[in-house]
Amino acid sequence: MVTLKVSIVLYPIMTDIDTGIRIKEKAHDLFMQYGLRSVSMDDIAGQLGMSKKTIYQFFSDKDELVEAVISEEIERNEKLCEKDRCSSHNAIHEIFLAIDMVVEIFSTMNSSLIFDMHKYHPGAYSRFQQHKNGYLYNTIVQNMHRGIEEGLYRNDLDIDILARYRVECMLLPFQHEFQTAVKHSFAHIEQEIMVHFLFGMASPKGYKMIIKYQQDRLK
Repeated sequence: MVTLKVSIVLYPIMTDIDTGIRIKEKAHDLFMQYGLRSVSMDDIAGQLGMSKKTIYQFFSDKDELVEAVISEEIERNEKLCEKDRCSSHNAIHEIFLAIDMVVEIFSTMNSSLIFDMHKYHPGAYSRFQQHKNGYLYNTIVQNMHRGIEEGLYRNDLDIDILARYRVECMLLPFQHEFQTAVKHSFAHIEQEIMVHFLFGMASPKGYKMIIKYQQDRLK
């Protein structure tokens, strides 16, 4: 259990909805920083300056709180993906916007979060797997079709194989053996993997566009 400094703050009277939101937000911050296993309900209550009993009025146990936090994070990320897709100029631009989002997320994510979820919170992990194998897979498939139509990706791609390969690669930075062998941040690793994958799909026209976007990002 992580030893956290207790924050005692006087808050104005809040509704049940406000309190539930505060609990989820604080749990999210602590889970991302320390991982799931290391943060107890006592830690969350102490950081919020409230009793653990109050938290249990909103969440029956830690499993329920973890699942609520993970579900909300997934929903937020899906909305960001949709926003990036709608605002992107083309399929390659969409990927670079996704890289920015992933780098931001991974920069604050504890290395044990996925492992802890898998081992100790199967309900939350099942929700994450649904997101990965459903939403993320379909988003990658749609991007591939878009890139082919725009002439930026090769037209001989086996979309199903490559899309499933890509979603599995997302968890590669969290594997213990990989973490031990590669001394780089999660954000840097995932960025390198995404750019490598993008070059592998690119047509000659797409290749030139990737180089241009990379050069623009360095300015």
